[in-house]
Amino acid sequence: MSDRKALSIIVSKGTLDWAYPPFILATTAAAMDMDATLFFTFYGLGLLKKKLDLEVSPLGNPAMKMPMGGMHLGMPNLVAALPGVTAGATAMMKKMIAKKGVATIEELRDIALESGVKLVACQMTMDLFEFRKEDMIDGVCFGGAATYLEEASKANVNLFV
Repeated sequence: MSDRKALSIIVSKGTLDWAYPPFILATTAAAMDMDATLFFTFYGLGLLKKKLDLEVSPLGNPAMKMPMGGMHLGMPNLVAALPGVTAGATAMMKKMIAKKGVATIEELRDIALESGVKLVACQMTMDLFEFRKEDMIDGVCFGGAATYLEEASKANVNLFV
């Protein structure tokens, strides 16, 4: 048994805003000389696809308050449900990410792989959503619940995102 600390995260969400926490935590863990494993399942699995087209949805997200005009404004669910609002919110978020110099998800994935973070695609979800291994970025491992549990049983920190 290794004395190294380890982090394990189940990644189940695939929107732009939900993509950041697992990658930031895993790359930070790797920088702190911890082992890190990200297990991508259901909608989180899309974060491993070669071509990303991530969106952020303001619908059902009352905490989403964007800085505008010196204030932080939220968006009522009724407005968030209108056509085009998701695209607008996504464009606004991507513009803010670029303006603030925050790494893109593609950049964070590359950093994770370079840092030795283990990226595991859930095989059951691959089959369920009819994804092919060729759809995924290089460096991804494939496994199921037993693979995750083996990693989680060795981890000091286990999270579900």
